[in-house]
Amino acid sequence: MVAVITGDIINSRKEEVKNWLGTLKGILNYYGEEPKDWEIFRGDSFQLLIAPEKAMLCAIHIKSAIKQIKSLDVRMAIGIGNEKYKSSKITESNGSAYIRSGDCFEALKKQTLAIKSNNENFDETINVMLSLSLLIANNWSSTVAEVIKTTIENSNKNQNYLAQLLNKSQSSISEALKRGGFEEIMNMNNFYVKQISKL
Repeated sequence: MVAVITGDIINSRKEEVKNWLGTLKGILNYYGEEPKDWEIFRGDSFQLLIAPEKAMLCAIHIKSAIKQIKSLDVRMAIGIGNEKYKSSKITESNGSAYIRSGDCFEALKKQTLAIKSNNENFDETINVMLSLSLLIANNWSSTVAEVIKTTIENSNKNQNYLAQLLNKSQSSISEALKRGGFEEIMNMNNFYVKQISKL
């Protein structure tokens, strides 16, 4: 079983490419190698192959990176399934994970993140949780997004370390995480990881 994230940058034309492309590539590199595991295509679209249990946190990570730029956001669909054909380029690989990711992406309307697997009950539960989480995440300020991104990348470090890293006070780190609903979003991710192991 694999997960495929298909996404694109919202409002990419309002911002110079150089302001966000490096950030996006940096995050995708964090999870795999280009072009085997990820590719950027059509200018502002991307696809990433990842282990299913890491997919949700990865999507949150990508969102926090892009939301650091005020005018931008990101739309993503996570497809979970098999990989029948593996090419040296992810955009040429195939399987149910790719098909579900593409179908889910095409079906995204107002929601900026959704999931599709072979289990409708699982999808329904996670997508309801996601829609609630996005009420907060879609409104992250660039400061909150930066703190969340840094926290995900330094998950084994404490807030004092993050404060030094970002040149902020520990209380402002704590406040930003609270405003961003970080603890609740991580609880959702933990629930997702538990459920995915049962699929």
